[in-house]
Formats: sequence, C-alpha cells, structure tokens
Amino acid sequence: MNPSPNAPSLWMARCYAGTVMLEGTTLSEGRGTTRPLELLGAPALDVAALVGTMTTLAPAWLEGCRLRPCWFEPTFHKHAGQLCAGLQIHVEDAAYAHDAFRPWRLVALAFKALRRLHPDYALWRDFPYEYEHDRLAIDVINGSDLLRRWVDDSAAIPADLDALAHADETAWRSEREAVLLYR
Repeated sequence: MNPSPNAPSLWMARCYAGTVMLEGTTLSEGRGTTRPLELLGAPALDVAALVGTMTTLAPAWLEGCRLRPCWFEPTFHKHAGQLCAGLQIHVEDAAYAHDAFRPWRLVALAFKALRRLHPDYALWRDFPYEYEHDRLAIDVINGSDLLRRWVDDSAAIPADLDALAHADETAWRSEREAVLLYR
C-alpha cells in the first residue's frame, strides 16, 4: 500500500530527498501525473539548456541516475492542465548507482542552472508551508536559507554548496552510524 498518493514507488523514494524541494518552487514536481516526485518541469522550460548548464557546472552531481527530457501535464497542483517541459529522474535501471546518486545536490543543481539561464525566473514560492508564515517554503524544507542564498548568488559555485553542507552531512553520517543495519 502506498503511504501517500504522491508516494507510489521505490523510485520516488530514491528521488524524494531532492524532489521534495520542488514543493518550495514554482516548478512542478509532477503531482497529478503517474510519476510524482520523479519529475521536475514547467511550461516553456528549455530542458536541453538546463541539462547543458547542469553538466557544465557540476557533472559529478549528475551521477547515479539518468535524466530523461520529457513532457507531462499535471492534472492538479502546479501547472495543472498545462503542458510542462521537464526532466524525469530515472533511478530504476542500470544507470542507478546508490552510492553515487545525490538527489539533493541534483535538484539544487537544477535550481542553480535555471538561475544561471534566467536570473529573474520566479523560482521561489511564497506561501504558508507546514504552518510557517514567516519563512519561504524552500527555507523550511532545507532547515535554513543557505541553499536558496547559494542558488541566488550569481558568483556561487557548486564547491561552495559542498562547503556549506559539509558540517551537517558529517554530523548526520556520524549520528546514523549507530543505527545502520547493513554496511
């Protein structure tokens, strides 16, 4: 049984750590499709330019999955009834590599690439999220404004995000060590 109508598969679960951030943006996360939280897109998005910029900025952040350009039309939520150009994040075939796939960085990179291509793109949604009224949804989802500020800083590079995330990631790896069942 699916835990949620928008959590229909293992593949969605693999992508979720990154695609959940789409909830705080104007990009569709594919709600109202058969692949929610495996997609990202919007009407008139130039997918080839987006992927090209992502590849130029941080090719290693694309590892462990396959990105497939696609078209989709959400039946509800953001861009409902509109044809969206987008990407499907494939994590179900031989391209999937658990140790290499970094969904948070992959989606962050898509945001950064979009910002590079279109500096004035209205990316961040401003609405009450999880009962928070004083912070942007993207900041609530990420626990701070660090990711948003990195995306919006035209001089920031992928290594800067790695540096910003390093302390939290190190602490998390240490904390989870005691509960890992399989190594």
